[in-house]
Parts: sequence; C-alpha cells; structure tokens
Amino acid sequence: MIKILLIEDQKLVRDGIKTLLELKPGFEVTACASDGQEGLEMAGQYAVDIILLDIRMPVMNGVEVLRGLKERSWFTPVIILTTFDDHELISQCTRLGAKGYLRKDVGLDELTSAIKHVLKGGDWVRPAVTDRISRYAQAIPQESLSDKIELSTSETQVLRLVAAGYSNNEIASTVFKAQGTVRNQISSILEKLDVRDRTQAVMRAIELGLI
Repeated sequence: MIKILLIEDQKLVRDGIKTLLELKPGFEVTACASDGQEGLEMAGQYAVDIILLDIRMPVMNGVEVLRGLKERSWFTPVIILTTFDDHELISQCTRLGAKGYLRKDVGLDELTSAIKHVLKGGDWVRPAVTDRISRYAQAIPQESLSDKIELSTSETQVLRLVAAGYSNNEIASTVFKAQGTVRNQISSILEKLDVRDRTQAVMRAIELGLI
C-alpha cells in the first residue's frame, strides 16, 4: 500500500485528488492538510511514502514546507501540484529537492504513474510543465541570467529528451547510443549545471535558456 500525505488548501481540489487516488487499489491518502504549516506537522506525525504538495497556500507555502522538510532531514519524496502560474516558485522547489510536478487537474493514470515513478527513484517532469516554464524563462532579460553554461549538441539533445520524460533506456534507443554512454552524458550535464538530479537539471537549463 502506497501511503500519501496530501497538502492542498482548496477543499474541492483536495477532496477530488483524494477520491481519485482511492479509486486505485494500492493507494491510500493517509492524511490531508489544508495549509503548509499543518502539512509540515503531519509529515512528522505520519509515516507516509510520498507527499503531494501545493505551492501557493496560506500560513506556509510549498517552498517553505520543502525548506522545513530539508531542515528536519525528512527525505520523503515530494511531488508539486501546480496550476502553471508559479514558475518562479517551481524553480525554487526544484532547488529544494522536489521530485516532480503535476497539474491539479491531472488524470488518475498519470497521477498514479508519477507517484510510482518517483517512488522508484525517478523524476516526473512532463513537457507541458517545462513548456510553460520555458516561456517564463524567455521573458527574463538575458542579463539577469547566470553566466551561460555550454552544453554540447549531444548533451542538449539528451537533456531535451530528459525534459520530455524519457528514461535512460528510451534516450539510448532514440539517439542510438549505449545506456552507459547516456548515463555518462547525464552525469556530465549534472556536473556542468551544478545540480543533483535530472529534475533540477531540466529546470536549471530552462532558466538559463539552454533548452
């Protein structure tokens, strides 16, 4: 049974997501919180496998919740719930360790697939999210961005496939390279972008206008 903590201030959205999840065998919404502070407290009270976290909430927002989890060394994986109006906050959440992003109107199949994927150690960044953030990043004056980091043509291609949600195996098949080569390229990308994981790499690259 996958146990979930849902932190969402809008009751209709919260109830809708809870109802959706509990239609699927093997999923249990163990606890629900209506604001960030309550959610952070519940994260310490309940043994859950994953947290679904809204960004904009009263009392304490999603960024502050992630920061609180990090300060307490609580490493439960977190998937962010977004309406796509929170581009800057999404970037902050990425830097604080969020493992994925979903729209609040997500369908049941994608929601459960994202949860399972993240629990296996993966990241869930879908093209619709990266497209919106990319448009946001393009609106930022170039001089306000950090010094450009150069990726090779091959690395850029791989990173775009990562942003589209491809696994290492799928990337290898697409670019006709061995999985080991793809893993090495992704490691190189993470090092160049000074990030820890694939999700952060995608968000950082979008911020810098690299993809």
